[in-house]
Amino acid sequence: MGVGAEVSAQSYTREERQRYREKVRQNLDVFERMLTQDQFEFERPMTGLEIELNLVNGDYDPHFANAEVLQAIADPGYQTELAQYNIELNVPPRPLPGDSALELEEDLRSSLNAADSKAREVGSRLVSIGILPTIMPEHYEGEWISDNNRYTALNDSIFVARGEDIYLDIHGPQGERVATYCNSIAPESACTSVQLHLQVTPGDFADHWNAAQALCPVQVALAANSPFFFGQRLHAETRIELFKQATDTRPIELKNQGVRPRVFFGERWITSIFDLFEENSRYFPALLAETTDEDPMARLEAGEAPDLAELRLHNGTVYRWNRPIYDIVKGRPHLRVENRVLPAGPTIADTLANAAFYYGAIRKLAGTERPVWTKMSFAACEENFHRGARDGIDSRLYWPGFGEVGADELVLRHLLPLAHEGLEEWGVSQAVRDRFLGIIEARCQAGVNGATWQTEAVRRFEEKGSDRRRALHQMLELYVEHMSTNEPVHTWSLP
Repeated sequence: MGVGAEVSAQSYTREERQRYREKVRQNLDVFERMLTQDQFEFERPMTGLEIELNLVNGDYDPHFANAEVLQAIADPGYQTELAQYNIELNVPPRPLPGDSALELEEDLRSSLNAADSKAREVGSRLVSIGILPTIMPEHYEGEWISDNNRYTALNDSIFVARGEDIYLDIHGPQGERVATYCNSIAPESACTSVQLHLQVTPGDFADHWNAAQALCPVQVALAANSPFFFGQRLHAETRIELFKQATDTRPIELKNQGVRPRVFFGERWITSIFDLFEENSRYFPALLAETTDEDPMARLEAGEAPDLAELRLHNGTVYRWNRPIYDIVKGRPHLRVENRVLPAGPTIADTLANAAFYYGAIRKLAGTERPVWTKMSFAACEENFHRGARDGIDSRLYWPGFGEVGADELVLRHLLPLAHEGLEEWGVSQAVRDRFLGIIEARCQAGVNGATWQTEAVRRFEEKGSDRRRALHQMLELYVEHMSTNEPVHTWSLP
């Protein structure tokens, strides 16, 4: 019953919530004991990824048909997501070394082409993009939520906790704004991402999480691909602010008291994975209070890995941008950092370039003698994150030794060489490094990512006489054409 696990109830009694809290505390105690006994699997570094996708119809509007699309695709790797116009592709973990990433690129392209071909049979297309630019408020007026009890329970629990409608208020740097009330968490479904997993040992977890936090503002700036929402040009990566607001369980009074949001950047560098799980149970009330009969201590003492189902379920409802994961595969427990900051798209080549940059840079940042987080305050890191999301590839970020520097310059002068070294240390082939880190280098030199391309394409369509809504549809049609070539976004032509 971990992240994304199904639940059986849609609401919970006071007694169920109390029992759930007690089970989370018990799970936490057992988890702490497991960490001191070093019970975890780690033979070689494994990486995995998840890609969330949008469905559009022939008019490039959202297509609320994921049940039919998944039935047509008939591949267990593709699963349901929050809204009926979303699906997710789960890519099985694989080791990093050698040419594995080039093989993965071919596998993903074949898989997505086959899935898209099946989706077309039921009138749908797959689109890999951070926020579907043609989504509008009226699309959420009908039946939008997927047929999955977990999503309905989550929606209901967030609104019970809030006690009122959600107010979205996002200002774009160019003066455009979305300000509207929502009576469901539907806008959260607009946020489609790529999630990167890295398996680590308990002793190395804190360094990798801290490194991932320091790096994620740069990831967002480089890969931004979500500039439009509800017809407005907002942040380069609007997904970050939208996700935070759309799942906010706090009415205004609790915000004013400084109560932490469910979409939580964090507030300090950590010394152990335990810090994160303990913060989750201390600060965040349960949204899904589903309990099991497991006695985790008895399981542990019998020499078996306990499921810690309640702790994992709770962890899945605290939306950290770098989330700690406890999981069990073939009876062996392991730990992962789940990096959740990247938007989907534009192409598989871009997605794997973003992944290569992350895996290479995190390896070096986590392993240095005087790591970057010992020289930068956590508040400065969080400020970087907001700037990266707002301004994208044009953002200016603070970095120790460089002061305030353009995100593109920071990557070219410092982080890209680190990523090359890191991938080499992982045993990744020269061909993989040249292909994918070459894309990152060219993207920085061109100053073009998904957000800048989308924005400029819409501007040009508007200049030619289209209104905003028409321009968004025209841009998305051209985007899908380019996306299917797998040529990286910095090479795409404009209208």
